[in-house]
Amino acid sequence: MTEPNLVRTVDLTKTFEAGPSTVHAVDRVTLEIARGELVLIMGPSGSGKTTLLSMIGGLLRPTSGRVLIEGADVTTLAERELASLRARKIGFVFQAFNLLANLTAEENVAFPALLVGERARSARERARLLLERLGLGARQRFLPRDLSGGEKQRVAVARALINQPSIILADEPTGNLDSHHGQEVMMILHDIVRDEGRAVLVVTHDPRAEDVADRILWLEDGALRDRKRDDHAWLRDPVCNMRVDEWTATAFAEWNGRRWIFCSVRCRERFRAEPERYATAATAKAGRKDSESTA
Repeated sequence: MTEPNLVRTVDLTKTFEAGPSTVHAVDRVTLEIARGELVLIMGPSGSGKTTLLSMIGGLLRPTSGRVLIEGADVTTLAERELASLRARKIGFVFQAFNLLANLTAEENVAFPALLVGERARSARERARLLLERLGLGARQRFLPRDLSGGEKQRVAVARALINQPSIILADEPTGNLDSHHGQEVMMILHDIVRDEGRAVLVVTHDPRAEDVADRILWLEDGALRDRKRDDHAWLRDPVCNMRVDEWTATAFAEWNGRRWIFCSVRCRERFRAEPERYATAATAKAGRKDSESTA
């Protein structure tokens, strides 16, 4: 039987000794993330968000509890097995980009594929295709120093995708970006979830990221809880589900006797290509929300 959740943690705990005291950085966190879901973990600084992400990604061993990736308990793996799982099943995106300064964008993206034994020509070709998909086809030969912050983060996203992982873990991916580039990166992650059925878990302080998330989990003092979102009675883009202010929106489309509002021309054109798909999904989502509010 196939494991329904790509990621599951059970009573995950990490403690640190600080002199005579014990600090519970993460305290018995249990969560599940399904295929095709983008989940945010938010909370104040020092609440344990990065520690939790590091344990899920196999970068940090928990004090107790379990982490299951596609049903396999990674907390029982030896270091060599864990490194192999990270390389093949998990893609990482970091706030500081972590690109290798002396490698071109294409070489940075191809590097993880080479580490798992893929032939250089094949790895470079897939890296080129990923960079073109993310709008960086003309920048693939550039070194990181010649790229903007937004371009560096898109290279980092392409690198995370090169080995076709099931799960993308992103730690403050918009933290070093301006508003436009931050939204761009979140939309790329949103598209990966929607189009490829992967799971994406994002640790962030950025409230803009809430607009594209399926769920928001709030971590405080190491403990996790659901946090309800205030929708401000705004409208929702039927393509990306982002909140849109009806009075300031600039992208519209008429379909099936209804006026649809979008966060961007990009989303409007996607809607126009498949209006029935997006309209049906948006109507169903609105119906579920109404049912929940009256239950």
